Amino acid sequence: MDLYARPLAPHPDQTLPPVPSFTLISETAEADSTLPATQTAAGGSISPHLKWSDFPAETESFFITCFDPDAPTPAGYWHWGILDLPASQTELAENAGFSDLELDGPAYHLPNDTGEPNYFGAAPPAGDRPHRYVFTVHALDVDSLELADDTTITTASFHALFHTIARASITFTYQEPAEN
Repeated sequence: MDLYARPLAPHPDQTLPPVPSFTLISETAEADSTLPATQTAAGGSISPHLKWSDFPAETESFFITCFDPDAPTPAGYWHWGILDLPASQTELAENAGFSDLELDGPAYHLPNDTGEPNYFGAAPPAGDRPHRYVFTVHALDVDSLELADDTTITTASFHALFHTIARASITFTYQEPAEN
């Protein structure tokens, strides 16, 4: 099966209504570079460091996601979701995706596409083209979306859409070598 034959999916931000942007950086890797092995499923699923600034003053909370638009599915693949992160928290240390105990205040992890409430590292099919892992911080105008902790990231994204006042993304790539 030639996985390269499928069309390249758009960057997820291109499919959302435009909003202002702000700054998002990572000490783990440079934007558009390859994720380190520790951020892959095989390497331990350690979530990367993220830090953001210059978001709107009226921000009341953040919604964090990691999405692979290149997964060979009709709807991509959600690797991470954090909801209700207080506006006072503007950084996540490496491995903050391990559990809710690593998060401040009322913030909590949503189940990713494995069904687990944590960060699931990059895991593209062996030999497939490089996959993009888009980490996005959505600045919201409410302190909580008031969703259950078992809400899917897709459903949370739908609700967040109506409260997003700014958005910042950083993209990394990863490619699993072909099996011999």
